[in-house]
Order: sequence, then C-alpha cells, then structure tokens
Amino acid sequence: MKRGEFYRVRHPTARDPRKYRVFVIVSRQVLIDSRFSTVICAPIYSSYDGLSTQVAVGIEEGLKHDSSIHCDELVSLPKSALTNYVGRLSLQKDKALRQSLGVALDLAG
Repeated sequence: MKRGEFYRVRHPTARDPRKYRVFVIVSRQVLIDSRFSTVICAPIYSSYDGLSTQVAVGIEEGLKHDSSIHCDELVSLPKSALTNYVGRLSLQKDKALRQSLGVALDLAG
C-alpha cells in the first residue's frame, strides 16, 4: 500500500449513497507503513468543476472514465477496507495532488 494508489471501497461512509467509491491514499508513507489501522484518503468523483482543490484523473490512472480527486473531502479509512486496487497516480499527478491538498488545508497561508 502506497501514497497515490487508488482503491475501490465498498460502502465507504454512512452518508455516501454509492455502493462503491474509489479513493486515493494521501497519508504520508510512514503512517501507511505503521501499525496504525487507518489512512487518510480523498474520494474520487465523476464530476470535475475545475477547482484548485480538485485533480483531474481518468483512464491513465486505471479508472473507467474521467473523474477528479476532491481534496476538500478527506476521510480516514481502515486499511482493511483498501483491498480492491484500481491504479496509481503518475509523478505529475502526484505533484498536482500535493498542490491541491495544500490549497484545501490552507498550508501556504
């Protein structure tokens, strides 16, 4: 399990109406490799609004269609729920994800 990997999760949260949702792991690698049971993830939606807190992704990353990572909706998921591997971010998309996370968390300010 690595930062930037996509996983399809069944019933990820009680408020999510979808049966499955794809998430990308955004936790730092040291946390992922630890005995801690959860990791921080960002959901992937089929909509893309062009916001600075969104990263466009698609078939190149293993998805079925164009989508976007929504960095304003971070969640903590159990590692045990991340079993259905979908794909991985390229280095360029990982850089865009870091920038979007910085905006979402107001790290530059």
